[in-house]
Amino acid sequence: MDFVVGDLVTRVSHQHDILFRIGSIDGNIAILHGEDLRLEADAPLNDLEKVTERDKQKYRENAKEQVDYSFRLFRQDYQLMKEKRTYEASEGYQQESYFQLPARVLHLDGDQQYLKKCIELYKRIGLQVHGLYILETDMPAEIGGLIKRIQPDIVVITGHDAYSKKRGSKSDLKAYRHSKYFVEAVREARRVESNLDQLVIFAGACQSHFQSIIRAGANFASSPSRINIHALDPVYITAKLAYTSFMDKVTVSDVLRNTLTGEKGLGGIETRGFLRTGMPYLAEE
Repeated sequence: MDFVVGDLVTRVSHQHDILFRIGSIDGNIAILHGEDLRLEADAPLNDLEKVTERDKQKYRENAKEQVDYSFRLFRQDYQLMKEKRTYEASEGYQQESYFQLPARVLHLDGDQQYLKKCIELYKRIGLQVHGLYILETDMPAEIGGLIKRIQPDIVVITGHDAYSKKRGSKSDLKAYRHSKYFVEAVREARRVESNLDQLVIFAGACQSHFQSIIRAGANFASSPSRINIHALDPVYITAKLAYTSFMDKVTVSDVLRNTLTGEKGLGGIETRGFLRTGMPYLAEE
């Protein structure tokens, strides 16, 4: 069977457990990227099986249903936060007389398809984001200059990752595809802004070395139990922080409530929100 970059495939040896996209082919080995999970893997071509159009449609319907469910939970949460902000801003009166200054978001992604999906969700949620496709290996060199230029409140550093038993134990950073670069990128970001509440950082992907990323200075990271995370999880974490008042702290359980993966794949430290409310609201003339 002939394979080309972009084909959707599964691995026979893994009982077709995950849907992958072929990222590149080197001889008889394909580099695979999870279609909705931030996982990178490699496999011989003879271990791959193309996904039929019928299975693609079924998979996409299931994936959409999962994303829509998480979005509905977020919207419910957002509505409660909005009602609270409205009351506090106006002391119970003139409910539409205030304006808001939302957080500035910088999202670096090692996968163009994931970045596109994330930006679509940011727009759906109502957040403006500066999204850039940057290979994980290049992130440490690029991030400092980007932070100085864009001056974001929240930075997302993500892409692909994976742990390999063949390379070492779970405590060995060298046993991970890209965790080292996520750690280095977080350290470079903290050289620009060390305050954990002035610059909030999410970093990591599937199976990433959570402890090292947090120690480097991230507020939130993946993956405490070394499991796969969904491509859209960083967006839901960002949205919770962006729509929470700077007067309030966000607990880790609050942040993870609307994610698709949950606490086994995501974790962090309590952090202040970013939304600032002002009065009075004046329409553009």
